[in-house]
Amino acid sequence: MYNRIKELKMKKTINLITFLAITLFTISPVISQVTYDYDKTVDFSKYKTVRFGGWEKGSDKLLNELDKDRAVASFKAEFEKRGIQIVDTDASMVVTLYLVIDNKTSTTAYTNFNGGMGYGMGYGGYGMRGFGPGWGWGMGSATTTYSEQDYQVGTLVVDCYDGETKKLLWQGVSRKTINKNQSKHVKTIPKNVAKLMKKYPVSIPK
Repeated sequence: MYNRIKELKMKKTINLITFLAITLFTISPVISQVTYDYDKTVDFSKYKTVRFGGWEKGSDKLLNELDKDRAVASFKAEFEKRGIQIVDTDASMVVTLYLVIDNKTSTTAYTNFNGGMGYGMGYGGYGMRGFGPGWGWGMGSATTTYSEQDYQVGTLVVDCYDGETKKLLWQGVSRKTINKNQSKHVKTIPKNVAKLMKKYPVSIPK
């Protein structure tokens, strides 16, 4: 009897682990991710002026005018914090922006265990086995529910070129789930741009 109880307790533990594993199994929307690359032979401190060369391949059409203005204003603010002047012509560095939006679907699995396992003592009726105590065992059942959610992932690429040679100097890439609440963009766009610009070779003076 002891071995039987121990065996069922072990099965209960395994079921609990399975429950946790399935419940936590989620293909979630993307949290903000930043990658970058640059020419390590270049002295970026010599670039004192920057000009925005626009959005590449018409990717600006994926944004409304308000979000475009917020993005450009955020980058301008980050360069100015680093002592880099924004100009319209004859800039030592030219910056272009590129945006890609992908439609994605997240899948979440949730497992609900109904009942449980246990044992109890009872009495049977008259019959061949006579009248006496007996033990009964029961196992619960599990139901797994899957739900899907559509969302969009935006990938913003920032390219910095030498204003004279047109050579690519630095590239930053930010990938994040797009918040459909437009009112949130006032804060999220500058925040994401600032996170990306932390990887720029020139830091904000303290």
